Amino acid sequence: MTTFDHRDFDKPDEVREFDYGRVELLRFDDAREVGRLTLKPGWRWSTHVKPIAGTDLCQAPHFQYHVSGTLRVRMADGTEFDATPGQVTSLPEGHDAWVVGDEDVVVVDWWGATHYAERQ
Repeated sequence: MTTFDHRDFDKPDEVREFDYGRVELLRFDDAREVGRLTLKPGWRWSTHVKPIAGTDLCQAPHFQYHVSGTLRVRMADGTEFDATPGQVTSLPEGHDAWVVGDEDVVVVDWWGATHYAERQ
């Protein structure tokens, strides 16, 4: 029998907050998770999440849809680009990122949110 699951980020299963940001997680019965990250102006991974992760660069791979704001990403090899609303990014581990401008960045992430900003 086929079943369905209809979820809403207004009622997340878990919320993790950190300086200038938060991630809201929805968990599904088949062990998949989807996260919505909201990052405030002034947020930078290497400043606000690195102390939680304990790694020099973000080691979470991401597959995410950019809802709002501008997120600048710098890969370990120095490649840098801006991700903007309507775009989808697939990022391997090994990157830094930060909010550009004065608008919140909101992304929906299908890969990297499960352990994002998870305190050990």
